[in-house]
Amino acid sequence: MTSDQLKAMKFQRPEMIPVNLGLLPATWMRYRDDLDALVRRHPAIFPGYTGKASYDELGSGTYHTGNHVDEWGCVWQNIHEGMEAIVTGHPVPTREMVHQLEEPSEVTPELKHGFMYLRLTDLRGFEEIMLDFAEDAPELQTLIDLVLRHNMKHLEMITRQMASDGLYWFGDDLGMQHGLAMGAAKWRQYMKPCFATIFARWRQAGGVAYFHTDGCIHEIIPDLIDCGVQIINPQIRANGLDNLVRVCKGKVCVHLDLDRQLFPFASPAEIDDHIRQCIAALGSREGGLWVGAECAPDVPLDNIEAICSAMEKYQTYWS
Repeated sequence: MTSDQLKAMKFQRPEMIPVNLGLLPATWMRYRDDLDALVRRHPAIFPGYTGKASYDELGSGTYHTGNHVDEWGCVWQNIHEGMEAIVTGHPVPTREMVHQLEEPSEVTPELKHGFMYLRLTDLRGFEEIMLDFAEDAPELQTLIDLVLRHNMKHLEMITRQMASDGLYWFGDDLGMQHGLAMGAAKWRQYMKPCFATIFARWRQAGGVAYFHTDGCIHEIIPDLIDCGVQIINPQIRANGLDNLVRVCKGKVCVHLDLDRQLFPFASPAEIDDHIRQCIAALGSREGGLWVGAECAPDVPLDNIEAICSAMEKYQTYWS
């Protein structure tokens, strides 16, 4: 963490609001030299950037088109080079097959995005896992216990390689566009104990728990704080600014995910207004706010520039 990130997390009056902008591989593949020039114009947003070896480098294999099979046997399908794949092949389509499922043998110092809740949906398929939650299927708890046990093995290895600042990025998308698919009551019954176990172990080891989660999750943010989350990374569009102010401000550090669904269609002036409003509502001289954005290839270059400029403009805009 930077000094300002640490101070913002602890509500210790950072000099500036920490800001960042993520660019998907497909965005680099589309804009290439023009995007490189833009990034160089904004060193405060992209500190340490010295250029890319190739605009076509993709990182994870699932960002390539085609099918990919992960360590659990889930089949990921990708039809757009440079964008993330989705799971279309589920290795445990029936409840009976849960009892034959074995956890992967390999353990690494990493908990991949979707390590808990999304892992259940990847293994069973969305409709089947929703029926499991709705009907309180005995196999559901069996599957949860198996996935949690495997996650804890990864976590123990992560604790042995903890970064000096203790920060670890946990990511699992818990929400849909308008709420939790299983509802808050079922989430608290089945999923909250899992996250409490994971974050408690990390905090016990001296770690800082950062949690990214897409979708509408504002009704369980107090539960996530109770589980030990210290930095929450929610989406503004799905949750609504007023809800995030109500459940987060002064209670937990928010790394706000700005409105990705706005960016392709807004004018630069509308983007500036959006970022100003968010910082005015959630920001405080005491801290508690980071601001971030991510741009897919459908965001015009002028709008990417506008995001960078507004972030720089409002880094010291206190409510």
